[in-house]
Order: sequence, then structure tokens, then C-alpha cells
Amino acid sequence: MTAFNHSDDFSMTARVLGALFYFAPDSTEAAPLVSALSTDGWQTQWPLPPAVLSPLVAGFKSNSDESLTEAFQRLFVGPYALPAPPWGSVWLDRENVLFGESTLALRQWMYDNGIHFEIQQNEPEDHFGVLLLMAAWLSETGRYSECEQLLAWHLFPWSFRFLDIFIENADHPFYQALGELARQTLTQWVSYLPLPVAVKPITR
Repeated sequence: MTAFNHSDDFSMTARVLGALFYFAPDSTEAAPLVSALSTDGWQTQWPLPPAVLSPLVAGFKSNSDESLTEAFQRLFVGPYALPAPPWGSVWLDRENVLFGESTLALRQWMYDNGIHFEIQQNEPEDHFGVLLLMAAWLSETGRYSECEQLLAWHLFPWSFRFLDIFIENADHPFYQALGELARQTLTQWVSYLPLPVAVKPITR
């Protein structure tokens, strides 16, 4: 049995991270999570050592001249170039474009496995937040093998490069802390994964 086999901790952390990377901080989906991370106590429920989590507590509570909504707009929406685009094909495709070959490979894998995962916006399925939400859903519905494949083949090959650049350019204490929380959490998941992570060239 692995961490992805009916693990409440895995499902919870994947859903929280997925929602915060995908939905605006004032949205119905993300606002309660922003509130929770901005207060004391959340770290006792997160399955990482206190030494890892303690430095992040202050970041989530810190104020900034830029509002959280403005920071989300700058980091995930635009209109200017995003410092760390959250779509896998931007990091894996030779042309660094949306809907690249890696996106098509993900879609084919989803089709082959009968996975229909609706997203609210008209954008590629290989969004970092969407893939985390999809992984949580697969685990919760008992599709552990597909959950592990999704992580090993379609998320982990590019996500650490994305998170490194995201943290470096977030320029907002909340999102810097969120990026580091994601990086540490995914690092733990890799250590549990029974499948080897696919090796894919990072093009950005």
C-alpha cells in the first residue's frame, strides 16, 4: 500500500494545493483555504515535519503592498507574461506553447483510461492546479494506479522546475510560501511513488 491508496492526507493536501494554484483567492473554492492558512494551527494537520512547515507559517500570514487578488492575476492570468506559466507543455514542448505535444499525450492518456475531468475554464488540462485536483479525485475514487501514473508521467517530470521558478518570481509572501509548501509536499510524494518518474527534457 502506498500513500496514494485511500490516503486522506494525500487527498487533502492535493485538493488544497490544487485549489489554491487554480482558483482566485477570493473564489468560493479558495477563500476558506486562504483564511485557514493565514491563521495558526493549519500546520498541525499537514503531513510534513514541523521543521519544514514552521518557516512557512509567517509567510502565509505576512502582509504585502500587493493584494492577494492582484498577485494571483499577475502570476496566473496576465495580461503580461506570466513569470512561471502553470501549464506543463510550456515547460516540456520544444516551442514552449500551450496545447503542446505533452498536453495531447495527457489527453490521450485520459481518454485511454476513461477519465473525464471537467474544468471551469477553457484551457489545457495540464495546469498544475488541475492535475493536483485530478490526482486527488483519482485517489478518492479508488483509482490508485491511474493516480500514480498521472503523477509519474504527467506532473512530476516538469513540476519541480515550475515550482522553482514560481517561488523565485512570486514576489508575494503568501505565494512564495504556497510554492514552497507545494515543493516540499511533492518531494514527499515522490519518495512514496512506486513508479519511476518519467524523464522528459525541460525546455524552459
